Amino acid sequence: MSTISVHSGEYIDEAVRAVVTPIFQSSTFLLSDKEYERILEGKTRQANIYTREGNPTRRAVEEKMKALERGEDALSFSSGMAAIAASLLSILKKGDHLISTFDLYGGSSVLINRDLPSLGIESTLVNSTDLEEIESSIRPNTKLFFFESLSNPLLKILDLPKIVEIAREHNLITIIDNTFLTPYNLRPLEYGVDLVVHSATKYLNGHSDIIAGVVVGKKFLIDRIWEKMVRFGGSMDPHQAFLLERGLKTFSLRMQRHNENGRRIAEYLERHPRIKRVIYPGLDSYPQRKLAKHLLKKGCSGMVSFEIKGGDEAGLEFMKNLKIIRQATSLGGVESLVSMPFNTSHADLSEEERRRMGINKGLVRLSCGIEDAEDLIEDIDQALSRVSRW
Repeated sequence: MSTISVHSGEYIDEAVRAVVTPIFQSSTFLLSDKEYERILEGKTRQANIYTREGNPTRRAVEEKMKALERGEDALSFSSGMAAIAASLLSILKKGDHLISTFDLYGGSSVLINRDLPSLGIESTLVNSTDLEEIESSIRPNTKLFFFESLSNPLLKILDLPKIVEIAREHNLITIIDNTFLTPYNLRPLEYGVDLVVHSATKYLNGHSDIIAGVVVGKKFLIDRIWEKMVRFGGSMDPHQAFLLERGLKTFSLRMQRHNENGRRIAEYLERHPRIKRVIYPGLDSYPQRKLAKHLLKKGCSGMVSFEIKGGDEAGLEFMKNLKIIRQATSLGGVESLVSMPFNTSHADLSEEERRRMGINKGLVRLSCGIEDAEDLIEDIDQALSRVSRW
């Protein structure tokens, strides 16, 4: 995968022959006979006309993501939420219905539960691990499933083969958010999923310095999503694309360390007397361990969720005591970040909505970076030892 990360999608400008894909920092391009032909043939997306529609630097990123996820086509966006919104709205219309899950990133949850209903689009939220509930929730007007391959923040793994089987039986489209697992650990398209979305801000870029999104999947769907992107204006700018393409070159190396650190820290936390529960797919105590072993051959990501005895107050005190691990929202960067979903990623949800999702008091979400695991464990240990509210 490292070779794909480094070399796929490279843009070689024959006039200059730079090793690195250049930043085409231009809003518009000179029109040639070749570009006019593309426009007349209806191939506007392949033409260099206007950066909102397409840009060579963006295309380099899209080709790289297409190769990493092994999809037919890919499209880059200004954010993960722009990618998700354009994907959903390219398929759904007034009167349609989708099925998603309670255990979902807060931004996606608000979009599905509050914004889509204002457009006349209905949804049913289910337990993503309950296949019978999922199938029984399908209606005549159901058009798609939207799930996360590894849910945020409770880290439930999705049974992709079974989900795809149900979707095909009912002629539904499947959209999977693969941000947490990444194509390094899991490629949903290989199981028959139609579209994969990412917040490329996270592991794909890996340096916490851009906001970006990506969609990969079947070409006919990507073409429809492109039309929504052009109209809604969610396209990625060239400098974002340059930084993302650079970050992707070290993607495989970084994921190896994220996986290793996640496993080691989860094992340490599980032994700690002040931790009530640890959620990590690589632990034998993980409720879906058999499925995790089947799907996640290379690793389980660097995301670890755990509940601290003493509730939210103890969790907040623990985070303030940390010295190396930074207290911040987001994830997937080279630096370790810690947050509590109740006041960050899921703050827009009501207390009842969080309770229904299973976000209990004291739940902490840790994004393990690429620092030395020993240093991270030492930092966690000293921070826990200084908590006074048990």
